[in-house]
Amino acid sequence: MTQQKKLKRAIRPRSRKTGESYAAARRHVVQAGRKPVVTKARPRRGEAGVIKKTGHGYDHWFPVLDAFGGAAKGHTASVAHLSGEHGVPGWHAQMITVEYERARGLRAMNQSAAGDFQVSVSRVVPVTVAEVVDALRSPRRRAQWLKGADAALGRALEAALSGSKARDVKLKSSALAALRYPWGDGRVEITIAGKPNGRTSVVASMTKLSGSEQVEERRAQWKAALDGLKGYLMS
Repeated sequence: MTQQKKLKRAIRPRSRKTGESYAAARRHVVQAGRKPVVTKARPRRGEAGVIKKTGHGYDHWFPVLDAFGGAAKGHTASVAHLSGEHGVPGWHAQMITVEYERARGLRAMNQSAAGDFQVSVSRVVPVTVAEVVDALRSPRRRAQWLKGADAALGRALEAALSGSKARDVKLKSSALAALRYPWGDGRVEITIAGKPNGRTSVVASMTKLSGSEQVEERRAQWKAALDGLKGYLMS
């Protein structure tokens, strides 16, 4: 028997019994025959690493911070409590506390402990740190990869590197460089770090943003800029 015939044989008796139209009965029969879709719970941010390092997930650590009074005592005290009293390594104590604050409504996504917002965008490029630094320092090369970038971002970067209070990309070693400068009320830090096989990670971070709307605006602007840089360096 075909599936269509089976369906009709189930619909007609229901329609006669309930007085529903054929279409209404069909809708109920089809819905009843559908298997429920089971969706897996999405892993919470950073929890896998926390479990690996501490042996416990957030369902263990959040009540620990509740008992400590983390919501009232604040971020720094909560991190110190996890680290000093429970032996949680510093970075993981920070991660647990940040996620705890988000879960308890004390902190929004991308919000720092100080209350401002922050965002980071990264790209890996197939060139050395020195090559990336030169693409930032050189006005000619900078103009090339900034062609498709947001105009305000380009002006802020240009002012930082060639304005009256010009900054330089500081080489901390052959494998690490950084540039810091203001953009509006926020702060920009571009970190350039060497990776294996001659590749380089470029991370643009912004802090002191006003809220989630500005976070998304800056995220989009930096994605376009770093995509332009990556495309230029690969050409």
